[in-house]
Amino acid sequence: MAEVAVQRAPERGIWGWMLFDWAAQPFFTVITTFIFGPYFVSRMASDPETGQAAWGYGIAAAGLAIAVLSPILGSIADQTGPRKPWIAFFAAIKISSLCLLWFAAPGSNLFLVVLLFSLASVAAEFSTVFNDSMMPRLVPKSEIGRISNIAWGLGYLGGMIALIFVVAFMAGSLETGKTIVGLDPILGLDPKLGEDARATGPLSAAWYFLFILPMFFFTPDAIKGLPIGPAVREGLSELKSTLGEIRKRSGIFRFLVARMIYQDGVNALLALGGAFAAAMFHWSITEIGLFGIILNVVAIVGCLVAARLDTALGSKTIVMISLVLLSVATIGIVSTGPGYTLFGAWMMPGADSGGLFGTPAEKAYIFFGLLIGLAFGPVQASSRSYMARSVTAAESGRYFGIYALAGRATSFAAPFMVATITLASGSSRLGMAAIVLFLGVGLAILVRTPYPADNRSAE
Repeated sequence: MAEVAVQRAPERGIWGWMLFDWAAQPFFTVITTFIFGPYFVSRMASDPETGQAAWGYGIAAAGLAIAVLSPILGSIADQTGPRKPWIAFFAAIKISSLCLLWFAAPGSNLFLVVLLFSLASVAAEFSTVFNDSMMPRLVPKSEIGRISNIAWGLGYLGGMIALIFVVAFMAGSLETGKTIVGLDPILGLDPKLGEDARATGPLSAAWYFLFILPMFFFTPDAIKGLPIGPAVREGLSELKSTLGEIRKRSGIFRFLVARMIYQDGVNALLALGGAFAAAMFHWSITEIGLFGIILNVVAIVGCLVAARLDTALGSKTIVMISLVLLSVATIGIVSTGPGYTLFGAWMMPGADSGGLFGTPAEKAYIFFGLLIGLAFGPVQASSRSYMARSVTAAESGRYFGIYALAGRATSFAAPFMVATITLASGSSRLGMAAIVLFLGVGLAILVRTPYPADNRSAE
C-alpha cells in the first residue's frame, strides 16, 4: 500500500489527542490498580483469595470481549471514517458504569460489581482503539514515538494527580477516620462503609468526561465515509482480507504475536499488583495509594526518557528493555513477603518502625515497584508507536483493531492463570508468579522481530 505524506496537525489538535491519555488513565490507576481494585479484593470479598480470583475473572471476561470485537469495530471505523462518534458512544457506557460503582458497598453482590467494572474496561479499551488509530493522521512517522510516549507520560501524570486527590482528601483511615493530611474525608465519606473507595468511580467518570473534550473540539478526524450499513459489510470484508495479508507482513505479524503474549503479563501485573501488595502487607487505602503515587512519578520519568530514546534507538529496543525490567520486578515482588525477600535468601526481620511502609520487606517491595513504574509506561507507549510506524493512515483503524486484538486475544489467559493457580494452591504468590512466563515468552519472540522500517516492503 502506497504511503501518503501526513501533514502535521495543528498543535492544539495534537495536544487534544494526547490529553485523551490524561483523561483515561485515572480509571486504570485509581479503579483497576490502586484504590477500588484493592478495596474489592480485601474488603468486599469474604477473603483476599476469593477477591483476587473474582477480580481476575472479571478482567479475563472483559479481555475476551475486547479481543473478539476490537478488530471488527476497527475495520468498520475505517469505512465510516470519523472516530469521534465511536469514542463518544463508548464514553457514555464507561461513564455510566463508573458512576454505578458508588453502590459497591461491602456485602454487595460481587458479580454485579465485577460486571460494571468489566463493562467500563471494555468501553475504555474500545475508546483507546479509536483514539490510537487517529495518531498516524496527526504527525509524520518520525514524530510518532515522541508524541506517543509524551501522551503516555501525561496519562500517568493525570492518574497520579487523581490518586493524590483521593489519598489526601477522600481516603480516610479506618482507625482515625482522617486522611493522610489529617482532614476529614470530603463530602462526609465514611471509610468504614468503603465510601472513600466507592467514590472513585464517579470521580474517574467526571475526570474522563471533562478531559476528553479537547480531543472532540480540536483534534482533526477522518472525513465521513460510508453509512453504517454498507460500512459494516465493507469493514467485515476488509477485516477478512487484512487477516490474510498480515501474514505476508512478517515484521508486523511477529510483533503482534509477541505483544499478544507479553501484554497479557503487563495487563495482569497492572491489574493485580496493587491488590497483591495490599493483601500481603495489610496495607490501607492510604498506603496503597501512596505506593501508586510513587509508581506514577517514576512512570512519568520513564515515559519522558523513552520519548527521546524511542527516536534514537527504535520502538522495539525500548519495548525489550522494558520487558526485562518488568520480568526482574515481577520476580522481585513474588519473592518478597513479611520479613524476607528473594525467596528467603535475604531475611529482613527488622521491626516495624510504625510509620508508612515501616518494615524492611515493605521497602524492598517498593524498590521492585519502582522498576515496574519505570517500565510499564514505555512498554505500552513504544508498542503503540511501533504499530503506528508500521501502517498507513488509511489502514490504521483495522490494524489498530488487530493491535488491540493482539493485546487482548489471550488477555484472559494471564488473569485466568493467576486466578486459577491462586485458587488451586491457596497462594496468591504462586498465582502472581505465572506473569513472568508471559513476559519472558513475549520478549523471546520480540528479539527476532524486525524494526518497523523493515515492514515497508510489504506495505
